[in-house]
Amino acid sequence: MAAKLRLQDRECPLSTALGYVGEWWTLLLLHDCFDGYSRFDQFQENLKISTSMLTSRLKSLVENGLLEKKPYQSHPVRYEYTLTELGRSLRPVIIALAAWGNGRLDPSERSMILLDATTGAEAEPVLVDAKTGRRVDGDDFVFAAGPAASAAFRDRYANVAVPVES
Repeated sequence: MAAKLRLQDRECPLSTALGYVGEWWTLLLLHDCFDGYSRFDQFQENLKISTSMLTSRLKSLVENGLLEKKPYQSHPVRYEYTLTELGRSLRPVIIALAAWGNGRLDPSERSMILLDATTGAEAEPVLVDAKTGRRVDGDDFVFAAGPAASAAFRDRYANVAVPVES
């Protein structure tokens, strides 16, 4: 019998990312962190998650380097969980997922929206190329094999012309 392939063992960067955040409680916990929650009881109250599931998810987030566990009380010892730089780097992903979820709803049905903190205007997030400012969600952007790609990945993207850097 073949060994079970873990998502993070696959070559695809999407699989690697899902190895970190593929479980839905993980994204909800990270979202809570971005909203300022940091303590076990806050997560549990907000998410209505079981103690064992919350313990497991927080442990995984710490082990994967997305959260840092710090004591805030010594008797009894209690911890807070704060985002690491790696964890903070997932904010655009969470914003994009929320926008995708809202995009299928009538504006009157949206329970959460993204606002400009200064003006209060509703934002419509899009993913753009940092160099050109162009949206990357159209057909004029494609995936290609990267420098570390295996032969299988190179075959998969064989029809994609990759410009040679000079």
